[in-house]
Amino acid sequence: MSINYPSLFSPFQIKNLTLKNRIVMAPLYLGYANPDGTVNSLVLDHYKEMASSGVSMIVVENVGVDPVGLGSPFTLRIDEERFLFGLSGLAKTIHQQGTLAMLQINHAGRYAYLPEKIAPSPVDTWGTVPREMTEDDIERTIEAFATSARRVKEVGFDGLELHGGTGYLIVQFLSPRINKRIDAYGGSLENRMRFPLRVVDAVLKAVGPDFPVGYRFMADEWLPDGLHLEETALYAKELEKRGVAYLSVMAGTYDSFFIPEYVEAEKKEGYMVPFARQIKEAVTHMPVITAGRIKTPEFANRLIEEKQADLVGLARVLFTDPLWVRKAQGTVAEPIVSCEPTCSLCMNRLAGGKPIFCSRWDRTRQKKFLERIGEKQEKD
Repeated sequence: MSINYPSLFSPFQIKNLTLKNRIVMAPLYLGYANPDGTVNSLVLDHYKEMASSGVSMIVVENVGVDPVGLGSPFTLRIDEERFLFGLSGLAKTIHQQGTLAMLQINHAGRYAYLPEKIAPSPVDTWGTVPREMTEDDIERTIEAFATSARRVKEVGFDGLELHGGTGYLIVQFLSPRINKRIDAYGGSLENRMRFPLRVVDAVLKAVGPDFPVGYRFMADEWLPDGLHLEETALYAKELEKRGVAYLSVMAGTYDSFFIPEYVEAEKKEGYMVPFARQIKEAVTHMPVITAGRIKTPEFANRLIEEKQADLVGLARVLFTDPLWVRKAQGTVAEPIVSCEPTCSLCMNRLAGGKPIFCSRWDRTRQKKFLERIGEKQEKD
């Protein structure tokens, strides 16, 4: 245990899983998968490094439950049996480092990359209008989530995480800004919760009571006419009633990530912590993970001490410096390398359909990575 950060390095229980500390790797989309959505050595090597970092649990980036719901051609997939061998190897790779492994499952809805998208309502998405989901679409998608959940358990992960964040399909049904339906799935909060809760119920039934199901939780869309805390706090209570294992709280969607208010807030350490704290106040027994540029172990430890959250999630911070946890423990003496808040290299590469790397990596590491993916490094 770290003498300096005893709360951060104390154990914690999620359902039947014992976490060795309060630090988890939050999911981060990389663009490393093969073009057909299968696992490759680049994916395996990345997660091996993340699992050996000292975090207690890895939440692997989203895998697609349905071909029409893929956010990118380089999204990992679980919608067919042929993807299971690679995912099984990924779970084993993480476990070999003594780290728990969760897998996030997702449907991108209106943010899917294919020309024909489906969504709760035909709301314009960057110049493309998705097709409104029929009741058959809804039933098929719920079954896709349930089938994928069974596969997550089958391939050896310790649990799964439903992606109810970043404005993807589950949030699209919850959002009054996006969901304009006039049937049983639209209108009141009770109706807008219907599809997400049916997905949760189907997934929980598919995996059984002993398999942890966490939830990436959208607390606030960060848009004036969007989903806000007064409704999401009520939704959190419904998830707690159903026995969801934890909430990994976030705020903001692809539609809000580029507005000036969000861009400015995102530069600050712990910018999403207030949302996690308020959701934690709304639930009694369900653990809450907070994230959002948690740069220093001092800050992370204080969040746990003050019970603003039960766990801290590191994504870009850990990607920037895989030795963050070791440095916090004091087993590595070098200073932590911080994610640069004014840098947008990783986002720019994703927008360009390229696998990400970090501008804060040393030049040797950057060169090796670019050589591996067949790109030339720009000269200084």
